[in-house]
Amino acid sequence: MSDLEVFDCVVVGGGPAGATAAHDLALQGRKVMLLDKAGRIKPCGGAIPPRLIRDFDIPDSQIVARAQSARMISPAGEEVDMPINGGCVGMVDREHFDEWLRVRAASAGAVRIKANFEKISRAADGTAIVEYTEKHADGSRTPGKVLARTIIGADGARSKVGQQEIGDGEHLPCVFAYHEIISSPAANENQKFEGDRCDIYYQGQLSPDFYAWIFPHGETTSVGVGSAQKGFSLRGAVAELRGEADLDGQQTIREEGAPIPLKPRKKWDNGKDVMLAGDAAGCVAPASGEGIYYAMLGGRVAAEAMQELLETGDAKAMARARKRYMREHGKVFFILGMMQHFWYRNDKRRERFVNICRDKDVQHLTWEAYMNKRLVRSNPLAHVRIFLLDMAHLLGIKSARS
Repeated sequence: MSDLEVFDCVVVGGGPAGATAAHDLALQGRKVMLLDKAGRIKPCGGAIPPRLIRDFDIPDSQIVARAQSARMISPAGEEVDMPINGGCVGMVDREHFDEWLRVRAASAGAVRIKANFEKISRAADGTAIVEYTEKHADGSRTPGKVLARTIIGADGARSKVGQQEIGDGEHLPCVFAYHEIISSPAANENQKFEGDRCDIYYQGQLSPDFYAWIFPHGETTSVGVGSAQKGFSLRGAVAELRGEADLDGQQTIREEGAPIPLKPRKKWDNGKDVMLAGDAAGCVAPASGEGIYYAMLGGRVAAEAMQELLETGDAKAMARARKRYMREHGKVFFILGMMQHFWYRNDKRRERFVNICRDKDVQHLTWEAYMNKRLVRSNPLAHVRIFLLDMAHLLGIKSARS
């Protein structure tokens, strides 16, 4: 195996997690390969909070729209507007945003290979061998192999790296997401659509256990739905939503679907030289399905762990990295998971949930937590009030419309 090229780290998967990890390691002077399957775009509403824009130096050129508010639509058709006072949410198109991240990683020095990951084997001394297949325009294929001192698996919810090196015994719950990117209506053409507002539908016929969305991307719009229920027609739900929102006449530009994990894996590394990040590690927010920020942070954390491992030889750096990540965000994942469990069960509860969102304290704390990616502790009385309001609705003490 002495003739194989050696990399300090091979990153498998070029989405936000993998591209960020490759970028950060390359900036540290490490020899990095970014191995990415060409042509795949993940279904995603494309919302990114201000903290992501700040922490990861995202330029204005990647922000295709700025949402000033969200509108929640209940099963009965009740609408609750949640304005973002004094701020906005950036919107990106994953087709262009992910590619920009990959190009940035390559500009930092990462070697980018468009190929399918095949497997990890081992040399006689235990060093990992990453095997892949490049596909060419003429249909031919070329196998490739490289030696990797470390590996970051950022290859999605059904991670092949994770299955091979860490095991797939956890059977993480997933929502299957599907969306259609369509042309946005012209200004004042559609009274139900606003280019600076995200619409979120909590209606059982559109999703029996999650939600549907209409997120503006400037010249295009993402119309999508998620559900974990087998047999539920995601395409049918999107068609119904487009009809309800008077968007069925808009041009369909592309269609995408993928599983989205809703629970972090208990273990992210193999104890030796492989670590997972992003969807592969299960780092997506329950209830909302938000994943871009958590993926990019996971990629950064994985890069820091691998840098420490390469410098010191201490494989426990990977487990410590997961512990730091979960210490900062695990409580949010837990709370959102409980919220999804209780409020998304049926339309009666969804109606109550949307009604709770009328409360100004709920709106303020929700936006503060989302925009800054931390739980808000500045107003304990507001938290107590929201808890009591939440319990009153859940127990049916307070009517859905009161």
